[in-house]
Amino acid sequence: MLKRRTVLTASAATAVASALPTFALAQNRKDAMVLGMTLEPTGLDPTTSAAVSISEVVLYNIFETLTKINPDGSVTPLLAESWDISPDLKTYTFRLRKGVKFQNGEPFNAQTVKFAFERAGNEKSTNKDKRTFANIGVQVIDEHTVVLLNKEIDPDFPFVLGQATSIIVEPKSADTNAAKPIGTGPYKLDTYNKGASLVLSKWDGFRNPAQAKLNKITFRFISDPAAQAASLLAGDVDAFPRAATRIVAQFKNNPQFQTILAGSRAKTILAINNAKKPLDDVRVRRAILAALDRKAIIEGAADGFGTPIGSHYVPGAPGYVDTTGVNPFDIEKAKKLLAEAGVKTPLELTMTLPPPPYARQGGEMVVAQLAKIGIVVKVQNVEWAQWLSGTYGSKNYDLSIVSHVEPFDLGNYAKSDYYWGYQSKPFVALFDKIKTTGNVSERNKLLGDAQKMLAADAANGFLFQPQFPTIAKKNVKGLWKELPIFANDLSALSW
Repeated sequence: MLKRRTVLTASAATAVASALPTFALAQNRKDAMVLGMTLEPTGLDPTTSAAVSISEVVLYNIFETLTKINPDGSVTPLLAESWDISPDLKTYTFRLRKGVKFQNGEPFNAQTVKFAFERAGNEKSTNKDKRTFANIGVQVIDEHTVVLLNKEIDPDFPFVLGQATSIIVEPKSADTNAAKPIGTGPYKLDTYNKGASLVLSKWDGFRNPAQAKLNKITFRFISDPAAQAASLLAGDVDAFPRAATRIVAQFKNNPQFQTILAGSRAKTILAINNAKKPLDDVRVRRAILAALDRKAIIEGAADGFGTPIGSHYVPGAPGYVDTTGVNPFDIEKAKKLLAEAGVKTPLELTMTLPPPPYARQGGEMVVAQLAKIGIVVKVQNVEWAQWLSGTYGSKNYDLSIVSHVEPFDLGNYAKSDYYWGYQSKPFVALFDKIKTTGNVSERNKLLGDAQKMLAADAANGFLFQPQFPTIAKKNVKGLWKELPIFANDLSALSW
């Protein structure tokens, strides 16, 4: 029903499109392209904020990393030409690319790598992977050779070094990157019309001018599903990565468009503030989880584009175990758990929802389901910047719905100050053991134990692994077909 009642008619699409600014020129210019984005970035420095919308604009485009993550999840050299790994998996020797400059003319070398990683791990760092960088020692061997000494064993370390939090920043411009980003990539910031659009232009000083095929890329920020569809139909947007699932049906059989359904390591969860009463009681959290019909939520929140999960981990990831049976859908059990916890109904809670359609649509489903066990949920819709500051930053919330898209983020549950408020000494000890275990089979077993512990603790309402649709004009080339990370590799795009 949700799909049928929300698909735009042609006349509705035209009406919405008429209210949008026209970018039709882009469709006739083969040296430019317009991309749609659901969320506007809150800044342009991915080392200072947790928002992946930042990396969707800047990663591999303005800023670069030592390694590069490819659409299939493989890792290849980028600013590093090659690297060696010691037998104990703790020492990495990187040979750096020569002749690379930042967009302000400063040279890239081993000293800038040392600066970037020490900045990311220092006490004042706001990098969301601060713990990772704090455990790294950096030794400069010569101008183009750097050694990273990792206190922990992490088989995924080369992958981590290709993520947005690992960008190499230039010392003189580092503090102003949020507004005036300076990197080594093929594109530079051109103009930024906050609330509407952002333009990147090809940087003439890039080491390989032929790599980027387009001279200009415009990002347009459109969160409403109807407006997303209208912008595509009107030709104002050429490609919309991670578009709303509700608009897929009207494009899937349209010969003028291509639709790509990408898998990911994302986890869509009902975030629960474990630090607030009565949510600090595991019985209350388990009651909430028992009231959630995951299949119905997937249909309502993501139009069926998702797979149920029972912990903060997804099928296909190393060490995955199926934990969906730990907290199964059971209304009567949910009611009994609330009674055992001494909770008198109606229990009133607030759910703070960011703009993505899966959150707003999923919120409707969760409100209806929790009402059946006597939990009355008041919905508070906020913009993305408000969610980041109030919910994520200040932890001012009871419940929320959000997708965590990082591939390796179990460690967030070991952070005592993370916004979920989950505190478990057994989990911290288990995660520390995971980070120091080099044997693959033993590590995978421990990862399974971690998933089971989070499920038993009902640390959050684990909902589903989403599929993300990309809708684009038929002749757009170079779009990612899978999403090991959230990025738009603009140098791969062409007509």
